[in-house]
Amino acid sequence: MLNINSRQYKLPTTPTVVVCVDGCEPDYLAQAVATGHMPWLKKTLAIGSGLIAECVVPSFTNPNNLSIVTGAPPSVHGICGNYLFDTATGTEVMMNDAKWLRAPTLLAALADAGKSVAVITAKDKLRSLLGHKMKGICFSSEKSDQVTLAENGIENVLELVGKPVPSVYSADLSEFVFAAGVKLMETRRPDVMYLSTTDYVQHKHAPGTPGANAFNAMMDGYLGQLEAMGCVIALTADHGMNAKVAMDGTPDVIYLQDWFDTWLGAAAARVILPITDPYVVHHGALGSFATVYLPKDCDVKAACARLQRVKGMQEVLTRAQAADRFELPADRIGDMVVVSERFTVIGTSAARHDLTALEVPLRSHGGISEQRVPLILNRPLPGLDRSRRFRNFDAFDLALNFAQ
Repeated sequence: MLNINSRQYKLPTTPTVVVCVDGCEPDYLAQAVATGHMPWLKKTLAIGSGLIAECVVPSFTNPNNLSIVTGAPPSVHGICGNYLFDTATGTEVMMNDAKWLRAPTLLAALADAGKSVAVITAKDKLRSLLGHKMKGICFSSEKSDQVTLAENGIENVLELVGKPVPSVYSADLSEFVFAAGVKLMETRRPDVMYLSTTDYVQHKHAPGTPGANAFNAMMDGYLGQLEAMGCVIALTADHGMNAKVAMDGTPDVIYLQDWFDTWLGAAAARVILPITDPYVVHHGALGSFATVYLPKDCDVKAACARLQRVKGMQEVLTRAQAADRFELPADRIGDMVVVSERFTVIGTSAARHDLTALEVPLRSHGGISEQRVPLILNRPLPGLDRSRRFRNFDAFDLALNFAQ
């Protein structure tokens, strides 16, 4: 047994694959299954191990991927967004460096226990976090042409997969993850594999649309191949996805920095959008979660009450309230945490968001409204208490402790 972050895990006796499908609102799967696009998943759901779980809030990529591989919330592992305000240096930074990680990953622990582990992620931004202190294979689709044995534990990935380096803004980036996973399972048969995709498709295509169904049909085919090789598969998501538009189809945005500048004066408050990452073309850095640093003389509770009255706001919390409710590290969030309603997003200033690259009505995530995610196993789960609250970071618990 492994004891990691106050949870116990059995060592795998069967090759085990945990899949994080970025932005996979459960309705994507429901629509695809209902229209015949996912025969493998339809058969798998008949086993009765299809659950609905909750992801971490903020419902963004980095905090949820790290929760899945640590089996713990951000209050434990420390990754509370894709982006944060570093109070020590007074700068805003990407939260991609492993220096921000406060807890060991289950992946590293499994490797230390003698199990062969492979991690494949779509975007390279996650690689150093997921592979922190892990002995094994770890690479991204995005930089699959740059892998080395010393850095990634593998070489010649393009030759292995038989595909070119995909564009970061394409469904191909995620397909490369699945194709590489199948090839690794065929050739190296790792004991544990973690596959993490990108939500480019989900930001552009609603559930049940041709683009979404094509993506899910592609995924279904690869998952079927992994099952045919005898793998235990756990499928979950980092967050859901929703349309974030007004009735005329334009983005429904609360520009929060502009709001504070009007109230308190220019730059008196600092609004941080943790959705921000190097790849903002498809969402314009607009999500349903923000954190705010206020001037020292500002009454935080009064500010919360004032902001709560703004149309489109769902929750406006103090630092302590947010840390408690969402299990966040209090020292890495602002004086306030703000969550908008399902169809609304939060921006900084209108002048700082370039929305000209949006080719379709905005779809995004970050809030409580994107917390529902699938948690599906391709095995029966005997002895599981199905009345418990399931989280996406229970994926390894179910895969290793119940599905072997």
